[in-house]
Amino acid sequence: MPLPSQPVTLTVEQLTELNGKLATMRHDLNNKLCVIAGSVEVIRIKPQSAQRMLETLLEQSAGMAAAIKKYSDEFDRAFGITRP
Repeated sequence: MPLPSQPVTLTVEQLTELNGKLATMRHDLNNKLCVIAGSVEVIRIKPQSAQRMLETLLEQSAGMAAAIKKYSDEFDRAFGITRP
């Protein structure tokens, strides 16, 4: 992962935007974790619902990975980090 060879400077606006995107990602991940916790609780109470809840669990975990990737891409772009 090549890092910039020179110092990187962000404007206040860029930093504000990146911070807002971080806040959005944290909010999205917390929401997805709540759905996962709720699904696990439903499975605990009603084991027969496990198959149906499994789909929810898979969707939420995929959504979490996508949210992290989206923010990571924005972070890398802001700081000039390139990935092969």
